[in-house]
Amino acid sequence: MKSLLSWCVLVVSIAVIVSSCSSSDEESTTSSDNPTTSNDDTTTTTTTTTTAPVIAEVTAVTTPTGDPTPDYTFSSDKAGTITYGGSCSSSNTYPYPSATNGNNTITLTSLIDGTYSDCTITVTGDSASDVSNTLTMSPFTIKCLSKCFVAVGSGSTYSENALTRSQDNGTSWDIAKLPTSDTTLYTAGWSDKYFIASINGVTFGNNTFVAVGGYGFILRSTDNGSSFDLATSPYTINYSSHGLRGVAFGNSTFVGVGDNGTIVRSTNSDGSSWDNGTSPITTHIHGVTFGNNTFVAVGYYGNIVRSTDNGSSFDNATSPTGNPLYGTTFGNNTFVGVGYNGNIVRSTNNGSSWDNATSGLPVTYDYTLYGVTFGNNTFVGVGYNGIIVRSTDNGSSWDNVTSPTGNFLMGVTFGNNTFVAVGESGNIVRSTDNGTTWDNSTRSTTKWLNSISFTN
Repeated sequence: MKSLLSWCVLVVSIAVIVSSCSSSDEESTTSSDNPTTSNDDTTTTTTTTTTAPVIAEVTAVTTPTGDPTPDYTFSSDKAGTITYGGSCSSSNTYPYPSATNGNNTITLTSLIDGTYSDCTITVTGDSASDVSNTLTMSPFTIKCLSKCFVAVGSGSTYSENALTRSQDNGTSWDIAKLPTSDTTLYTAGWSDKYFIASINGVTFGNNTFVAVGGYGFILRSTDNGSSFDLATSPYTINYSSHGLRGVAFGNSTFVGVGDNGTIVRSTNSDGSSWDNGTSPITTHIHGVTFGNNTFVAVGYYGNIVRSTDNGSSFDNATSPTGNPLYGTTFGNNTFVGVGYNGNIVRSTNNGSSWDNATSGLPVTYDYTLYGVTFGNNTFVGVGYNGIIVRSTDNGSSWDNVTSPTGNFLMGVTFGNNTFVAVGESGNIVRSTDNGTTWDNSTRSTTKWLNSISFTN
């Protein structure tokens, strides 16, 4: 009996041991599988994290600056795509807008005079969601720091008219902005009628540039020629007989002259509103100037008119020629007019009477003069096929000067010891030695330029 009991105990013990080993194996297998499952779970839930670029200002735009396309430098700790905001943009845009890891210098797109405080930059990194902090550029001001030249001209429509400006003594030029507030000016071309929509004359006075043109429109700029707005003209701006060809400033008054004896004058010193003046003639008047409290204007058939009451009324002066006169100026108590066939006339008694000067030019259309100015005791005239003449004896006699162009030169002015002339195909020439020698300047337009003025 004892023996049987012992065998039973032995069998039960063996069974327990076998069961225990079997359970251990299962646990071992399960434990071994779990890490694999865990590893699989880790692989499927892992995501790639990215960091947005951080950008900061390195070199702000110098302020004030006369450069309408200034440089700006910022840093980025990642490469990416640049996006511009506010009033500024850059040629460094799509499809080439890349910022690099490090310092980035960009050149801002041409800006008009003014203060800029809302210009921003962001950089987008590896994905669309990786957008940097918004960098606001330090405020800066653009304005003509030195004296500015402004030239005006014509294209095939008003919207193509040339308004161009130089801030470096006529060496290089940028385009000014035309006003867009009058659709009549934009839809009216001049190809059907004598440059009707061209901008023909420009002058400067009381910190304001004033330009005049076909359809009787008048433009003005109070930001040194960077942009222009329409002034209130005494005429309805449309196809009419009141095209304006020249403008001058004196005694806080602007005076414009034009077709069919048209004369207009500003009713305030900033040229914003205008009224009619009284004209004694009905033929075209091309040029006007001011000196010794007197406005003098010249035109067709050698007509010369003058005003001593700030342009309110004009009277005829005695002219020595029947040739058309296109330009006039004043200097050293002398009025000078230039015109057809190289004709040059002068007056030393405030424009009351005039005499012919010795031009030294052949009497032929090929030597017609369109513009004249005075500076540094020197008169300079320009005209047909690039002709340039000068006088150092108060306009009594004139000599030819070697010209760098064969293009027509239509207007000339003086400023900062520099003579600058403008004309056909946007040609601009300048002289820094009192008109003795001349060089071509870098032009900003191929449009015909008719007139030029300088901040005095």
